[in-house]
Amino acid sequence: MLPTASPKRPQSLEDLIDARLVSRLGPLDIASRKVFFGKLKGERRSKKRGESVEFADHRAYVMGDDLRHIDWNIFARLDNLFMKLFLEEEDLSLHLVIDASASADCGSPSKFEFMQRAAMSLGYVGLVNLNRVAVTVMGEGEGGIAGTIRDLRGRRRTRDLARFICGLAPGGGFSFDEAAERIAVSRRGKGVMMIFSDFFFKEGYERGLRMLVGRGYDVFVVQVLSPQEIEPDITGDLRLKDVEDGDTAEVTITAPLLKRYRATLGAYTGALQKFCTARDMNYVSVRSDTPVDALIFDHLRARGVVR
Repeated sequence: MLPTASPKRPQSLEDLIDARLVSRLGPLDIASRKVFFGKLKGERRSKKRGESVEFADHRAYVMGDDLRHIDWNIFARLDNLFMKLFLEEEDLSLHLVIDASASADCGSPSKFEFMQRAAMSLGYVGLVNLNRVAVTVMGEGEGGIAGTIRDLRGRRRTRDLARFICGLAPGGGFSFDEAAERIAVSRRGKGVMMIFSDFFFKEGYERGLRMLVGRGYDVFVVQVLSPQEIEPDITGDLRLKDVEDGDTAEVTITAPLLKRYRATLGAYTGALQKFCTARDMNYVSVRSDTPVDALIFDHLRARGVVR
């Protein structure tokens, strides 16, 4: 797979998400399959009973209950005391993890650019719904982390997020295990974590994902592959070089070899999906030429990431 030739990198918020997509994203909200209890008053409803403006249920009054929550209308009808219960609001963290390795910058369209656009779109949804948004970039850097931005909250931080994402430069390699460990020990709060990568790690993905699952987060794995990786259009005698570590191999591309490659790729993605499902992680596979709105509205909404 060849690196994307002279890619035109996004330079602004408008390059990442256009006005049409912004209008479609506005009504959406980040969702979780799990129930979390946040520290701040937000716009998220939980199954935890508390004080809010939205009624949930009644229960019988017991000595010591707050008299302000007695339903006096029921008392007038039934001559019995019942307490009004309400849905308590809570906030939710959204942590976006982006693979910025050299292999992520391969294919046409670039896998990395697709990850940038997808992360910006989901980050926008989180910001306008007052979620705490963080982005961690896996790449060349200490402990496999090339950069991070955290604790963004509110629509006014949209351009801060866009500047950070536009400033990313993919290249080199990193240890997914090291990066996952750093993310696991440094993340705060509870919520949703979305990991964007091709997951082509020589050391494997198993140990890293085990460190990220749970710990207060609902984890969604988004495997991004280019059309050329799914259906290679190369033939002949080739000398292949790994863009991350420089390893080389000489191969002769034939029809039987391409058939075996497709079977191997299918087995690999199938094993990743099975691994995630067994550990209560949601898995999505997407091509880099997929429109971002199709990813969000067709794939992620169907899996409950957004609503």
